[in-house]
Formats: sequence, C-alpha cells, structure tokens
Amino acid sequence: MRAPPAQKLDAVLARHAIVTATLNGAPEPDQFVALSRELAELDPVVAAIRAYRTRAEDLAGLDALLEDPATDAEMRALAFDERPEAVDALERAAAELNVLLLPKDSADEKSAILEIRAGTGGDEAALFAGDLFRMYARYAELKGWRVEVMAESEGTAGGLKEVVAEIKGRGVFARLKFESGVHRVQRVPATEASGRIHTSAATVAVLPEAEEVDVAINDADLKIDTMRAQGAGGQHVNKTESAVRITHIPSGIVVFVQDERSQHKNKARGLALLRSRLLDRERSAKDAARAADRRSQVGSGDRSERIRTYNFPQGRVTDHRINLTLYKLEEVLSGEALDEIVDALITQHQADLLAAEGAG
Repeated sequence: MRAPPAQKLDAVLARHAIVTATLNGAPEPDQFVALSRELAELDPVVAAIRAYRTRAEDLAGLDALLEDPATDAEMRALAFDERPEAVDALERAAAELNVLLLPKDSADEKSAILEIRAGTGGDEAALFAGDLFRMYARYAELKGWRVEVMAESEGTAGGLKEVVAEIKGRGVFARLKFESGVHRVQRVPATEASGRIHTSAATVAVLPEAEEVDVAINDADLKIDTMRAQGAGGQHVNKTESAVRITHIPSGIVVFVQDERSQHKNKARGLALLRSRLLDRERSAKDAARAADRRSQVGSGDRSERIRTYNFPQGRVTDHRINLTLYKLEEVLSGEALDEIVDALITQHQADLLAAEGAG
C-alpha cells in the first residue's frame, strides 16, 4: 500500500487547525454553518492521519531496535515478533487513510430525485417498476429518510408506468447514485398460463437534488402549462387545474408534476425537479469527458446500461458491473439486503479511484 504524501497530510492538518480556530472565534452564521460542515468532513480524516502516523512511529521504533547493535537479545526477539503485526497495522491505517483522501463527489451529501420508468415487457414491466419503487421506499424507511412522490403514472394492470419521487435525507445520493441504469427481471407473470419465464425491464435514474445556488434558471426560458391532474384510467383526481408541466426551452427538458392539490406547490416541485435534471445533465457531460480518459463501469451512470438482474425462479440478484450474485431476492426487494449490493458498489468505485490515483 502506497503511503500518502506527507505534504498532503500536513496540508489537511493545517486546514483543520484554521477551521477550528475560525469557529472558535464566533464567525458569521453563514460562515459558521459552512465551516461546521467542513470540520465534520475533516475530523475523520485528521483522526486517520494521526492513527497512521502513530502506526508509522511504532514500526520505526521496532526497526530502530532491530538495527541497533546495543539492543539485547531478549528485546531484539520481542521486536522481531511484533514487527509483522506492526506492518499489518500500518498497511490497514494507510488503506483507510487513502480512501478518506479520495476526491469527494460534491453531490454525495445531497438528497436525491428517484425516477423509475417501465421499459420493455408491457404490464409485467410496470409491475416490476412498482416492485423497484417499493424496494427503494422500504430501504429509505430503514435509513430514516423521507420519500415524497412528485409524479406517478399507474400501469393498466397495476404497478407503475412511471414514478418520480424525492428522497430526503443526508447522504442519500451517495448511497443510491450507482442504482442508475436498466434493471431486468426474469419471472413467470401471474397471467402466464403455461408457466413460461418472461424477461422485463425498468429504467432507474437517481439525480442529486439541486438547490437554487446549484442551477440558475431564467424565467424567460420557461414555458409553463397547467392542466387537471389525471388519475388511473384517465379519471380526474380533482376538478382544478393543479397539475403543472414545465418546459425548459434551451434544453428541451420537460417535467410534469401533479401530486399536490395546489398548483403553486406543484410548480415549486416542478422547478426543483427541473433544476435536478439540469444539474444531472451538467454532471453527465463532465463524467463523459472523464470517461474518455478512463472508463469506470461502476461510476458511469449510463442509463442504457443493463446493471442488474432479478431472477425469481432462482431467487437470485446479480449486479453485472461487479459480478456480484446474492441468493437473497426477497431480502433485496424488501430493502433489507440492498446495503450488501450498495456497499460492494461503493467499495469497487473506491478501488477504481485508488487505481486511477496510483496510475496518475
């Protein structure tokens, strides 16, 4: 494991000292909030630096004893026995520190917009899209996050043709960003008399929730239409024109929100969704530019890429990007075992970043 450069570690410690001193000097409220967030990010890095340097000093002390001709036989034997454990401890500390020093995704701490759309497979695809939305909703509940549906369109036989939801909480995007892509299901539909296995698909997109400071929108670039909200089967949910469709003319992006009874609330939610899609487009363009230099399968976020298969007859879930198969289909769909996949994806992403840093 390559040791982090001492100069880089000293710079982190110096910044930590400056932030701490500034906070102790009663700064302005806005600065206090920003610096408090920065300190919360720096604290675990500083702890890891100190642990790493302590392990390095321990190993250096043992090596000094072994190299000193004046060290007596008993002490030399003790140092020799302790050295392998000290090397392992330093390796672990260096590995942990290297991960903490990786470049941070500025959107990781944000809430997220989740979009699920039924793909190929007709009614069965809509049922599967509904299953996926319940999986993420249950996962969010287990994490203590809040889920608010912004727009949804039900399938003719149940399930969801499309759903857009806001998932509120700290670090939501960091946990869910690798879920973007095509999810495939293999199972026997309830309507299938001959017992044949059908394959259907749904597309998932996870966008970081954008704030007004992230994306500026010019009112002149917007075309806003209002209409009556539609329910399942075309029935009107209410008698007023509360549904809102916003078209961003320069980009051609269209958002539609009808969940709230209030037109004003739907417009506000529509603008929030539009900001997130514009931010996502900007991030995707940057990712594509980076991918031209280095392709990272886990982090590509390509929504045309088949990322995962849910096979009901075999009770398994396979993530194709990292060749991970879990025979825990029900536990994954209930949200309980989804962390096992998410953690593996994050670990692989970190490994890719470390490899890229090493190559650089």
